[in-house]
Amino acid sequence: MKSIIIFSVLLITPFLGFTQSAAKHYKISIVAFYNLENFYDTTNNPVVNDDDFTLKGIKHYNSIIYQDKINNLAKVIGLIGTEYATDGPAILGVAEIENDTVLNDLIHHPLLKKRRYQIVHFDSKDIRGIDVALLYNPSYFTVLESGKLHVSLPYSGNEKYETRDVLWVKGLMDGEAVYFMVTHWPSKRGGEDRTNASRASAAAVCRNYINTIFKKEPGAKIILMGDLNDNPDSYSVTKVLQTSSDPNKTSSTNLYNPWALIYKNGYGTLANQDTWSLFDQLLLSKAWLSKEQRGFYLNQYHIFKRLFMVENTGRYKGYPMRTWDGNNYRGGFSDHFPTYLVLIKDL
Repeated sequence: MKSIIIFSVLLITPFLGFTQSAAKHYKISIVAFYNLENFYDTTNNPVVNDDDFTLKGIKHYNSIIYQDKINNLAKVIGLIGTEYATDGPAILGVAEIENDTVLNDLIHHPLLKKRRYQIVHFDSKDIRGIDVALLYNPSYFTVLESGKLHVSLPYSGNEKYETRDVLWVKGLMDGEAVYFMVTHWPSKRGGEDRTNASRASAAAVCRNYINTIFKKEPGAKIILMGDLNDNPDSYSVTKVLQTSSDPNKTSSTNLYNPWALIYKNGYGTLANQDTWSLFDQLLLSKAWLSKEQRGFYLNQYHIFKRLFMVENTGRYKGYPMRTWDGNNYRGGFSDHFPTYLVLIKDL
């Protein structure tokens, strides 16, 4: 059965979200994104500002905390999407990772080791020393090309700030050429109005690269995922990145944003002062939307949230159970909930 059902050993008859009277079988692929919240190793890197996450740092970071963090992240990642595909995410974009060392330790955890995840990662010049990366299961995805895009931020004065590069990967999913982009836009630290231009700059870099892909490959299948530090209705997302919340009105060059309605209904992936935001988004080109095709298409999208991932007491009650509260270790998972897509393909 595994040789037939490539992305899952599950046969779903009928599949969730469908009303056909005839039984149908599908291949299933889970594509997910997760901000791993300050996933640092314990070694001091003199090139970046990681001093807080070292043995002598203010957080009193050590190998016990580090291993606990790995255990917690592996527990969550090991469960994402498994109600649809027993192997979990075929593709997982991640943010707030220091280097490939932490990712190698993560993918070799006993809960994930059998999936044989591979890593696509490039170092960037971010002032905090954090990057984005892509994990993929080689049974389901083959990398053809990859690279990074630099984001130049607007600045004044003599000091220039650096942010995370945008990662892009082209590969084959069950023989079909697809593109993935992973990004982590600049935060709102310093005030939303003062930082809007920085996120617009990151959005423009993403948009320009998407235009380049479409120029070479009209109708290309692209998924952009990341912590955008902006919501689905923000200017950087709707206007600069050029997204649509209506699949029927998504043009051949725009991106469909399925998270707009979820956000409008009050749901999010992180919270601050009792206000929910939905920064963690996966956006799709129009080619993923038609059900009348031989390739994969979008079937469902979810915020992954289990009770053990949620704070149940105190001022963060109901929020994602975070790893850190300032410099105090809380022993949680991440201050973001993961998000994921269910892609299916008719057999």
